Amino acid sequence: MPTVPHSLSVSTGSGRLDLSAQALWVGPDLVVLVTGGELPHVGAVAMAAPRPSLADPAVTSATASVFTYPSHKEDRLAQATAELLSAKLETRVVVTAGCHWDGLEPEGIKQVSANGRRLGQMLLEALLAQRGAA
Repeated sequence: MPTVPHSLSVSTGSGRLDLSAQALWVGPDLVVLVTGGELPHVGAVAMAAPRPSLADPAVTSATASVFTYPSHKEDRLAQATAELLSAKLETRVVVTAGCHWDGLEPEGIKQVSANGRRLGQMLLEALLAQRGAA
């Protein structure tokens, strides 16, 4: 568990389809807010906990429960981010995600999905570096 700093922020950039994340350590647990687009909000929440992998018990994996508001599509973003961070950091993680763009075309959806994966990796790297510096 890190001592200081307790929070950090990362972003995939400053373009129209970029995403941002703010992470806050709450004791040994991690809370993450992922936002993007014209109307950031809470669309989905994922709670993940580390556990031994079903394929290889020597490897840490994670399992998550996800709650999504009707007509929102941030469930995959929240779940993937929560499971990644929980497994790699071996701690409980809560991710809330809310991103909105009016009239987003299929190519835009693909770009946002790619940015979501990239954001998760960026956040993981920043948190590991923070942990190493603590």
